[in-house]
Amino acid sequence: MASRRMDHSPGYLVARPVYSDPSFQEENERKEIVQTTVQEKLRKNCSCTSRRALLIVKSIFPILDWLPNYRWKEWFVNDLISGVSTGLVAILQGLAFALLAAVPVGYGLYSSFFPILTYFFLGTSKHISVGPFPVVSLMVGSVVLSMAPDEKFAILSNSTGLNKTVINTVARDAARVMVSGTLSVLIGIIQIGFIVRYLADPLVGGFTTAAAFQVFISQIKTLLNVPTKNYNGVLSIIYTIIDIFKNIGQTNICDLIAGLLTLVVVIGVKELNDRYKHIIKVPIPIEVLVTIVATGISYGANLAQKYNAGIVKTIPNGFIPPMTPDVSLFSEMIGSAFSIGIVGYAVAVSVGKVYATKYNYAIDGNQEFIAFGISNIFSGAFSCFCATTALSRTAVQESTGGKTQIAGIISAFMVLIAIVALGRLLEPLQKSVLAAIVIANLKGMFWQVFDVPRLWRQNKWDSIIWVFTCIASILLGLDLGLLAGLIFGLLTIVLRVQFPSSGSLGNVPGTEIYKEVKKYKTVLEPEGIKIIRFTSAIFYGNIDGLKNAIKKSVGFDVVKVFNKRAKALRKIKKLIKKGQLRATKNGVISDVGTDNEGFEPDDDIEDLQKEESPEVKEVEIQVDWNSELPIKVSVPKVSIHSLIFDFGQIPFVDVVAVRSLKVIFKEFFRIDVDVYIAACDDNVYKKFEECLFFDDQIKPDIFFLTIHDAVLYIEEKRKYTDGHDPLLEKISLMQESKDALEYTETDPANDELDAQEEALRRLAS
Repeated sequence: MASRRMDHSPGYLVARPVYSDPSFQEENERKEIVQTTVQEKLRKNCSCTSRRALLIVKSIFPILDWLPNYRWKEWFVNDLISGVSTGLVAILQGLAFALLAAVPVGYGLYSSFFPILTYFFLGTSKHISVGPFPVVSLMVGSVVLSMAPDEKFAILSNSTGLNKTVINTVARDAARVMVSGTLSVLIGIIQIGFIVRYLADPLVGGFTTAAAFQVFISQIKTLLNVPTKNYNGVLSIIYTIIDIFKNIGQTNICDLIAGLLTLVVVIGVKELNDRYKHIIKVPIPIEVLVTIVATGISYGANLAQKYNAGIVKTIPNGFIPPMTPDVSLFSEMIGSAFSIGIVGYAVAVSVGKVYATKYNYAIDGNQEFIAFGISNIFSGAFSCFCATTALSRTAVQESTGGKTQIAGIISAFMVLIAIVALGRLLEPLQKSVLAAIVIANLKGMFWQVFDVPRLWRQNKWDSIIWVFTCIASILLGLDLGLLAGLIFGLLTIVLRVQFPSSGSLGNVPGTEIYKEVKKYKTVLEPEGIKIIRFTSAIFYGNIDGLKNAIKKSVGFDVVKVFNKRAKALRKIKKLIKKGQLRATKNGVISDVGTDNEGFEPDDDIEDLQKEESPEVKEVEIQVDWNSELPIKVSVPKVSIHSLIFDFGQIPFVDVVAVRSLKVIFKEFFRIDVDVYIAACDDNVYKKFEECLFFDDQIKPDIFFLTIHDAVLYIEEKRKYTDGHDPLLEKISLMQESKDALEYTETDPANDELDAQEEALRRLAS
């Protein structure tokens, strides 16, 4: 077998026997695989040496691995600058994202501090900045608002002599802090116990874009400072938009101007930082500068008193004692906790992998789950809401030269200074300024919309998942939207494997290469041989799709062909008995006239009838099914004599698939089409053996190592098989041999063929 050389590329010449699976196994003895017992596995995995113990401890506490190798002289200055810059941003984002979480803004500072402490010891990413993230904060806020709404804390007040309903804000805020802290603990428990495998990038992209839209709407009402109700659940975003437009006339102009100015300045400077990052080595900390200026203006002009501007008002000074989570709330928030936990993990690991790839180190996904899980349990006890990482804050830490987790712990120290000493200085800050900072940081998530055209070109299913998840998350809410997107993504997988892709293969002339006929002009199908390739596992869910693919590839319905031939044979038998057709001694039928009604008996058939005895049971009639038949029955043409299934891309088959394939094979055998399987994986072949695929009719030697082995075998067989005609089917006129119709009752594959066999028996009787 020679391969032709193209474009001066190296060629090769191979000479070897044609291998079926049995012949190959006969020449190449299999290795004996010794199965390890459960006891041996337990002994191996549970054994403990000093080295093994050290490795386990290092895997749980990665700091023991990287800190001893820290290059203090080379890296510390960079980490110091990065930590200070990131800490300043973390302070402002903590305050801003606390608004999304529906808790007092001071608790945003706690949420920017405590999670970093545990991640420093347990995390494997050197660059992510741990703390609040707008999407996760908004999801936390939806839970907090649903479990501690304003209406629950409404009381009657007659301080002015009139009964008036007011909100007990102290009790409400305390309840909301308890809910967010308890939720954080539950999320941590879930994160330690689960491994996420089904959050594909398109799903996360669609979800975070929808969440960014919800964050945008929630911050618009803060930027305008208009009164709206707090909605949760299905269509909540629509109701919020309606409320904003209804109350647009009550917009606070002072807050609107401050918010718009902040938005324009922050976005403009961020663009400069991004465009000229090769010149500006340290990005301009525009959020910090804007906050300082806005706080000074608000304090100096007394905007809260003169213009009723919405300001932060109160930031706690110092720490509050740890709290005990309210375990009784777990049952109400378990669903939301699960979705928030996996989203937080997915975002953090996705960002971490980007920087790990960029700086050539690895992060451990399972360890990240443990790190974030323990961080959320620990920080939840200190009244924090769920932590993950913010894209913009992480970008600041990396772009300012951060090398390791030391930068993260320094940023935590900056937040600590704000908590202990500087927090009260930010109390005059307008909330609309914080809202504008949040909106400005949503740009990256909104820009994910441009991924959709690219996904459509690369994989249409991925783009559909993206769009579906995005729309579902906007309309149904983030919790239900994520669930709907996850279910839809899994459904697309089912749909894709339910209808396996297939194609007809042909040979590249002069080579052993086989490619799809419809894709290459020079590829030719071997005469009389159809080669079909499947690219999916075969199981009970896609058997019907497999049958349809076979029917489409071969160009005929094998069952219909068999039934039509049986019907034609019945008519031929009747005409022979009437003498309107004749059969010669060599078994060939011929027409004795042009008018069926005027046919005369043939001498040959009379001689046959006279000689009827047990010895003449072997006399057969040959029917050329692709020629014009002397009866008015349309029999589909069968232009192939052999069918090869390429199983090279089949990872597994189940019991139902094996039984169905057995039926399909026997259906083709009955119309004189031989079926072969090529390139079958050893594990799949073993499954065929275990499921009793082989019997007296289907032998192991129909399996070949490659497609070309099967083709060469077929061509050799056709060349040297005397008297074989692929277009002829033989049937006895006197009595069909019992062996031809004998079947094993215990074989489930033959159960579906009983009706067809019975019809042929009646025909032969």
